[in-house]
Amino acid sequence: MFKMKSVHALSLLSLMVIAAGCGQGPVNTPTGGAGEGQPVQQGQTGENDATPEPVTLTFFVNGINLSDTEFRLMVEEPTKKKFPHLTIERIVPPQGTRLPELIAAGQIPDIIYASVGTYYQLQELNLDYRLDELIDKYDFDVNRIKPHILASITDYSENGDSLHALPFNDNDTILYYNKDIFDKFGVPYPSDEQMTWDEALELGRQLTRNDNGVQYIGLEVASGPAHLQSSLALGTLDPETGEAVVNTPEWKKVFEFQKQVFDVPGTVQGETYLYNKDAFITERVLAMRPSYIANMVGTLEELRQAGDPINWDIAPVPNFPEALGHSKEVNIHSLYISSQSKYKDEAFQVIANILSDEVQTILSRNGRLPSINNDAIDRQFGADVPDLQGKKIDNIFKARGVQLHKPHEYESKVAQYVTDAYQSLALDGTDVNTALRTLEENINAEVARLRATSSK
Repeated sequence: MFKMKSVHALSLLSLMVIAAGCGQGPVNTPTGGAGEGQPVQQGQTGENDATPEPVTLTFFVNGINLSDTEFRLMVEEPTKKKFPHLTIERIVPPQGTRLPELIAAGQIPDIIYASVGTYYQLQELNLDYRLDELIDKYDFDVNRIKPHILASITDYSENGDSLHALPFNDNDTILYYNKDIFDKFGVPYPSDEQMTWDEALELGRQLTRNDNGVQYIGLEVASGPAHLQSSLALGTLDPETGEAVVNTPEWKKVFEFQKQVFDVPGTVQGETYLYNKDAFITERVLAMRPSYIANMVGTLEELRQAGDPINWDIAPVPNFPEALGHSKEVNIHSLYISSQSKYKDEAFQVIANILSDEVQTILSRNGRLPSINNDAIDRQFGADVPDLQGKKIDNIFKARGVQLHKPHEYESKVAQYVTDAYQSLALDGTDVNTALRTLEENINAEVARLRATSSK
């Protein structure tokens, strides 16, 4: 089991770091230097040591965002600076290639960059690897990680006390809004104080209109069903029994609100009822889009660089009244080490370096919220991103993410039924009670099928 150091020890460590000078990594971790009384770590050289042999590590991004610029700034360059003998080579397969296809083609990455829920997929591919021994070996202090992020990752382990990944960054949700659409229709911008979903819907009604043949959409809340249910950290399956837990008052509240959104005239257009990133970025017909920071900021900056900027800003993401002060469940971009890697120690040192104060500051200044618990670094968010200058950065910190609900291994395998239920609300005129009852039946039937298949 990895070491969970006490709060007192962490406080003492923090004082030692401050005394050592600003910008230094924690003492006795792979991110700090090997000083007097500290063991020389693998990948570092003592006075009489030979230069380490060059090692190339492969790095694969599995289905989430990491631009080439972010990879260079946050992974490649910091690694080469800290460990000159290590080279990080990004695997870039054909577009749409995911991990199973990559493995089937015989390409096994050393480091896998993926969402925290990828854990179960790695298990199926026999690629999951516990980091606990490496955490202990290099005395990596996991208490530097934000508590809700750490707990969200350990919840994926069998007993809730192990780590199969470390977090690249925090990824809260914010409300992006297109100021030009608000200006076009003379509607006030969203409040700098967190709205309820009902308040956001009323604002969105004023912006959902057809103008000269162009249909504008005021508010998108689904973008995929998990977004709205995540406001209340709702799972679909009981983590212990695997039974559906969707026919509840909380889920009913989510479905009733989503039904109200679909019922706004103009929102459902033929077969279209969800509006994704393209509606905001490319078509520019979506006025308000709640989304993860890492999902949009980089793309918006690239548009500015290309001379095609959007006039946008940030508001706190809305929530239900009982959950104000929070955004929704945190979306954790995580770093895994493949069980088949020949260079696990080197891969861990790379990951630990990414979690150093120095590199997490680079992440923050370039538009990624740090995964470590350091408010001073948090507050440097976006300082080096031109398109974030003048934006209401403080609004990011008015509604913070919460711990993920405890998952069940089949949760991702039944997610499609939630999507189907949303579609029935939007396109088929299904009432909320019927949609929830059908959802419950479909999920339980699928879990039974999955269990029967796995027992053969």
